[in-house]
Parts: sequence; C-alpha cells; structure tokens
Amino acid sequence: MTVKNKQTIKRLYTLALTEGEGVGTAYEYYAKRLVLLPWLASGERPKRMLIAGLPEKYGESLDFLLLGAELGCQITVVDDRHQTLARLAYTVGKLERASLVSYLRPALMQTNDLTALAEVASSFDLVVSSEVLQRLEKARRAAYVDRLQELAPKGALFAPNAENESHVGLSGLSGVYLNELNDLIGRNPKFESRTAYIDMPPFPPGITRSDAQRAEASTGSMEAFAMWGLGIYAKMERFAPAVSRRKWAHIVYGLYEPRQR
Repeated sequence: MTVKNKQTIKRLYTLALTEGEGVGTAYEYYAKRLVLLPWLASGERPKRMLIAGLPEKYGESLDFLLLGAELGCQITVVDDRHQTLARLAYTVGKLERASLVSYLRPALMQTNDLTALAEVASSFDLVVSSEVLQRLEKARRAAYVDRLQELAPKGALFAPNAENESHVGLSGLSGVYLNELNDLIGRNPKFESRTAYIDMPPFPPGITRSDAQRAEASTGSMEAFAMWGLGIYAKMERFAPAVSRRKWAHIVYGLYEPRQR
C-alpha cells in the first residue's frame, strides 16, 4: 500500500488552530505522520480504524481523523468523557464548514472504562491512541494495551516522554518511560513491536501566542517559510544522538503488528 504524505506543517497548523492548539501541535502531528505512513505502507490498507481514547489535555487527535479519512477508513472514536466527545463533534463540524476536510463522519462512542472498552464489540484493522496511556493508573495500563491488541492486529500508541522533565512539567501531564512502553506492547508473543522517541521541536515547550500572531502564522509568507524549515528539521530528528532523543523528545511511541512466521 502506498500512502503519500501530502500534509505540511503549515496545513496541519490550520488543523491545529481549529482545535485551539498551535504550531507545537502541528509539529507533533507531522512528526507522527513521519512514523505512521511508512509503517502503514508495508501492509494492506486498513478499512476500520479505532481511536482508543482522546488526548488528556491537548488537542483532539485530529491528525488521526485526517489520516483515517485519507486512508478511506471507517473511523470509531471511543472515550470515557462525554464533554470531550462533544467537543470533538463540534470541532469536526467546524472543519467541514470551513472546508478543511471534505468528508469526516467518525462514529463517537462513550465507554465507562478505557481499560476494558466493554462497549466496543467490533474488531478493527488499526487502533491508535495519543496522550492516553499516561492518564491511566500504572496498574491498569497493561489491561488497556491487552484490550487494544484484542481489538486490532496493528496498533500505534503515543505518550508523553517521562524522561523529558521540562516538557512533562510544563504540560502538566504524567509521562511514560520508553522501557515501560516497550514492556507493555511486547508482552503478547503474537505480535512484534518496536518503540522509539519522536517530536523534538527546535523551540521550548509552553510558548503561547496571541490570536493576531496565530492568524499571521496561518497566512504570512515568512511563517510559511519557517514551517517549511520545520518540516525539514522534523525529518532529521532520527539522526539525533540517542541520548538527545531520550532527553528532549516530547513523545515515546510504540508500534505493534502480527509476528511474521
């Protein structure tokens, strides 16, 4: 399956603005696509995609919705917070009215327990989550991952990097260590998995901008050039020394898929 990365940080910034976020979120979305698209290209195109929980605090996983739409997936979003699901439904409506996406109709589902996901009866080809794992109690994280692996043969999990103390501290989120994530997704012998660090923007976390600055960033030519440069920088992240990635990356991620016989 061939999946081309047609999105730029500039385009993803417009998406991030819709959910009240900024260039940091756009950079994160781009960095995640650099991981997901080559990985997905190695297999069959997924037809059914589950977003297993929405972010704890920042954004609404619009990058996953965009990816699912690009792949032609039937998308289901499940979360345990009614207000968060309602906010996502409102944001999706804004995207469609602004013609930022042509068609996006995710099925929204509320669950009483993210670790059990008892309300999710269907199976999926792909499951994704971002900024979810860290908000679960440590004792419940294994059950959550086990349930995801029951629901879909391929999965991608992204969580804040606990090693980056400045990012975790400023964001107000808990973090997950890479070795913990590796243990969680590598427990089931049916799957092969890999984990790594991503999302190392060349600016400090916690930067805020006024509405006027945000508007200028979405239309100005100088800002467009700067975001083009960010895209090049994002592609070079993987060449950074391992110690730098461990200390400065904002995100740890894990991918799993069926083990080859």
